[in-house]
Amino acid sequence: MKVVPVPVRDDNYAYLLIDEPTRKAAAVDPYDVAKVTEAAEAHGVQIVAAITTHHHFDHSGGNKVCASKYPEAPIYGGSDKVPALTNLVKDKDEFALGNNVRVRCLATPCHTQDSICYHVTDVADGKNPGGVFTGDTLFIAGSGRFFEGVGSEMVAALDYLGSLPNETIVYNGHEYTAGSLAFGKHVDPTNPGLERLADITKKNKVTTGLTTIGDEKDWNVFMRLDSEAVIKATSSTKDTPKSAVMDALRQQKNKFRGPVL
Repeated sequence: MKVVPVPVRDDNYAYLLIDEPTRKAAAVDPYDVAKVTEAAEAHGVQIVAAITTHHHFDHSGGNKVCASKYPEAPIYGGSDKVPALTNLVKDKDEFALGNNVRVRCLATPCHTQDSICYHVTDVADGKNPGGVFTGDTLFIAGSGRFFEGVGSEMVAALDYLGSLPNETIVYNGHEYTAGSLAFGKHVDPTNPGLERLADITKKNKVTTGLTTIGDEKDWNVFMRLDSEAVIKATSSTKDTPKSAVMDALRQQKNKFRGPVL
């Protein structure tokens, strides 16, 4: 199994998820079908499916073009708001790509109610750590805005993602890492994990695919709601419900205008 990030728009990511033995690939959030097709040709793979993390245009906006160019390829997504949808998926649904890649659907409603994260594993390669396409639910060191949900839903979504194996590689929907890092340092300035992330960000223009779920548990303030730093930053207590802490933290992030590190 191989994952190829394809930068699109200003800061979005599309991806190719490739079953290497069969040279078959799924295009994840293929907003710019021309760029995704170019990447597929460069890697010598055939696009046989499209996977949509949620219905927002900057992720699903290429679906109709994809359906026209690849009419035999199913388009997976979490609701009928997803353009050109052929295969509606719900929590815990599974499907295969090629002979070896297995895709498990994780419903994570909040950013949108149809947000689906996709946990991918290679049944033929026990050394591959697997990955998860998180769309706009989980960013590296951050989380998505609550456009269609509330804090309790994001708590549940990030807890769900946190239940994946720690070595699972994170493939998120946007290159927001520098901004998320800045906010993380504002909230939790002594966290050594954020120093590791700062080094990754400094050395790599593309940070997606370089971190794991275990890393997020170390440095992502939205996954560390019971830490002393987050409790202090949100003027909470240890008895404050996590949903209220999450709401307060999100409100701070929405207003944050600190320097991008």
